[in-house]
Amino acid sequence: MSLTKIIIHWTAGQYQPNAVDRIYYHRLVALDDVNEKPNIINGKFKPEDNLSCLNGRYAAHTGGGNTGSVGWAFCGMLGFRDKNNVGNYPLTKAQCEAGFAGIARDCKKYGIPVTPQTVMTHRTFGLAHPKTSSAGKIDICYLPPYPQYHPDDIDDFIRGKIKWYLSNLKGG
Repeated sequence: MSLTKIIIHWTAGQYQPNAVDRIYYHRLVALDDVNEKPNIINGKFKPEDNLSCLNGRYAAHTGGGNTGSVGWAFCGMLGFRDKNNVGNYPLTKAQCEAGFAGIARDCKKYGIPVTPQTVMTHRTFGLAHPKTSSAGKIDICYLPPYPQYHPDDIDDFIRGKIKWYLSNLKGG
């Protein structure tokens, strides 16, 4: 068995992960409140812990989609209602770019191709799996640094960014 997917989220919290975020996601893209520098924080569980979710020791980031999935989350978006009211912790461009680059590294590390079936947002997973608890999830339906993208186009935009970072990784 291998890791076959990456599912991308936002925490709907502040710029730093809380204890629950660290349990639910493998990787978190935090933002230092002082200098707004993004950094990747590992969660409690390793991606490999999601190879099998039968023992209860795994990152439960996506209802109905945890087995074989790496869960990435951008810290922020607390108070988000819509594109005109994004709350006090909107994702930043630097944070998004750091996350896209990190996801590219995980795609390379785990041999996960960047396709609509293998790299997606939690929102898109929920739309494709309406009988799971992921149905109706809104992360990620809006990216504040890239407001021109409609919710239905965000996954393609993110995959394009990840592919660009993947093509620029040292060693291919």
